Amino acid sequence: MDLGFRKAILLLSDLVILYFSLWVAVWVGFWGQLDTTLYFSHAIPFTFLFGIWMVILYILDLYDLSVPITSAAFLRRWALALGLFLGSGVVFFYAVPSLGITPKTNLLVHVLLFGFLAYLARRSFLQHAAVWRIGLLDLSQEESHEMSRIIHAYRHQGYTCVPLEGEGNDLPALIEKHHVHVVILPRSMFSNKERVAQMYQSLGTGVEFLDLPAAYEMFARRVPVDSIDERWFLQYLQLPSQTSFETLKRLVDLCGSFVLLVLSVPFWVLIAALIKVGDGGPVFYRQERVGQHRHLFSIMKFRTMRTDAEAQGAQWASKEDARITRVGAFLRRTHLDELPQMLNVLKGDLSLVGPRPERPEFVRQLEVEIPHYRARHFIKPGFTGWAQIKFRYARSVSDSKTKFEYDLYYIKNRSLIMDALILLKTIQLFFRGA
Repeated sequence: MDLGFRKAILLLSDLVILYFSLWVAVWVGFWGQLDTTLYFSHAIPFTFLFGIWMVILYILDLYDLSVPITSAAFLRRWALALGLFLGSGVVFFYAVPSLGITPKTNLLVHVLLFGFLAYLARRSFLQHAAVWRIGLLDLSQEESHEMSRIIHAYRHQGYTCVPLEGEGNDLPALIEKHHVHVVILPRSMFSNKERVAQMYQSLGTGVEFLDLPAAYEMFARRVPVDSIDERWFLQYLQLPSQTSFETLKRLVDLCGSFVLLVLSVPFWVLIAALIKVGDGGPVFYRQERVGQHRHLFSIMKFRTMRTDAEAQGAQWASKEDARITRVGAFLRRTHLDELPQMLNVLKGDLSLVGPRPERPEFVRQLEVEIPHYRARHFIKPGFTGWAQIKFRYARSVSDSKTKFEYDLYYIKNRSLIMDALILLKTIQLFFRGA
């Protein structure tokens, strides 16, 4: 039932269809005259292009299984992806004439055929996807409602919730009666001898038992902070010395931040001019933040608020915050105001990817109101992060709690591959904001 497995199937089918569509396009372009040499003379350069196209599909959320493929949002993204395929293909073959091929007609036929076949494959995959009935047991009313809401987003994938509350205490009988494939329970039930004995009786029936945090991770890609205790942290967040990982991550930070600094120089000049023209105030704004192990450091951002924005002290940003300038609103939507923090990455205060650093004033408040909030300081904060690509700017304690749940998911599952995927999604934030 793993959503990651379903995504892998979609990705693999896209790759197969890309190469098949290329074969058909070359066959059509050469009027049925096709041999192995001719095909591979196209397939080799197109393989590099396919890598770019797969990245485009990922950035546009076309592997997000919570978006129905018949929805207007999906169809718009699909059309945009095909347009970007064509554009990137034209640029690629124009920029590298030494490849010896100029597949104008072939490129168009290839992209259109892929768009048609890949869409049909996705529809067929969903129509024949197995139905998964998920039972909810021993959860509070709030937990059950929230879990049902999250799983409902995947209803077109064949997932459906079956509340098992109030129907007796015989778990094997409930499983048989409702034909459930998965049962989600509170984490505490895995320490309940009676409930564990009933789960044991159901071994061999093919039923999977998940605790609530694991179910959240699977469907929401976050960890519910109210449903975990110190044992969860001891089990999953004991971060042993990962010298090789941290060294490689630091190397990526140095190279990535240097390249981004060089590439973004024109933006710095333009943004500085816009801020100056806007209100004549300072271009940059320094602010104290809490880093790894609660170390305080100063970050620099392009100023997005009026110079007197915090005359009354630190305040949460609101949706229609009157303190934000017109230029600042654009910078915040596109996250361009964060560009100067590349200097913090070079210095070592930040990583390219990690939990966003918060202000000391807010940290003191959030550590009181959000359980286990100090855990986000176990690792180095980041320029961008999992919470940033999954959720909006925090405007309240409640928002910060949700973002912390995404941070916990990242801390538990972080890897260089996950970092790369987050950086790609950050590109989407820029274009979506623009």
